[in-house]
Amino acid sequence: MSPEKNENAAEAILRACHVTKQFPASGGRTLKACNDINLTVYRGKTLGIVGESGCGKSTFVKMIVQMFQPTEGEILFDGKDITKLKGEELRQSRRKIQMVFQDPAAAFSPKMKIIDIVTEPLMNFKLIKRSEREAKAKELLRMVELPEDFVYRYPHNMSGGQRQRVGIARALALEPEIIVCDEATSALDVSVQDRIIELLVKLQKEKGISFVFICHDMALVQSFAHQLAVMYLGNIVEVLPGSEVASNAQHPYTQALLSAIFSTKMDFTKKIESIESEAPSPVDAPPGCPFQNRCDRCMDICRKEKPSLKTIGEGHEVACHLF
Repeated sequence: MSPEKNENAAEAILRACHVTKQFPASGGRTLKACNDINLTVYRGKTLGIVGESGCGKSTFVKMIVQMFQPTEGEILFDGKDITKLKGEELRQSRRKIQMVFQDPAAAFSPKMKIIDIVTEPLMNFKLIKRSEREAKAKELLRMVELPEDFVYRYPHNMSGGQRQRVGIARALALEPEIIVCDEATSALDVSVQDRIIELLVKLQKEKGISFVFICHDMALVQSFAHQLAVMYLGNIVEVLPGSEVASNAQHPYTQALLSAIFSTKMDFTKKIESIESEAPSPVDAPPGCPFQNRCDRCMDICRKEKPSLKTIGEGHEVACHLF
């Protein structure tokens, strides 16, 4: 499952250009959940987005699937700005970008059988007849390596890993070009996580699907993402090839995340490092670098001027005054 290098050689399928999302906060203030995000998703590749809870990664992917509208910026899918689409054109565009949610138990109606859950998107778009539902549902379950006789089960009669496979089957039903996974493995046991990731990698190879996978588990996401974006307080602080994360991460925040990873193969003579203090509120973000109050290499310029992303290698950008 090792990621490939040289993502720039691949075809860009989606680009987020200067995307910002603001929400009103108490006292007439503004919460900037995403701040000038520029990211590219390549065809048949996986973009991993990692960061602490509250960093803005879920808000960003909800703009990709058009659950939120950006305050500023544009999201180009196959060259067309999907944030400007309306009506039937918007509805049809949603077929191409599907989502797998974090909690498979909450993602489904408990009153719906699996056959109804996985074929509902196809019925909504009038792509199959009612008489074809059972055959199509069985085909989708085979695709995610579930037994065909699960079609008449209810979600509560299945394990968490099985329910998540149903979520993936539902996302696959419309044959999308991009699937967004919002913390899709965080509620699962570690052994189940591995099997779900192996399934996603297999489906990507077979169907050429692009994945946007958001996660707070650096060790998990770097194992299969072709490209990794690190978010902090609504900002992208580093973008680099997934295969280079362990060896070539440069931003102090990315390095801190790596040093906090626990592994049975780690050197237990070394102390597991933690990031001191808490992240500031996005409502009261400081001027300058957003990571300044937690960085042991903070300089005067970091408190005054916000660093922009700079290219420091092939497919590698970092927002830090050290570079």
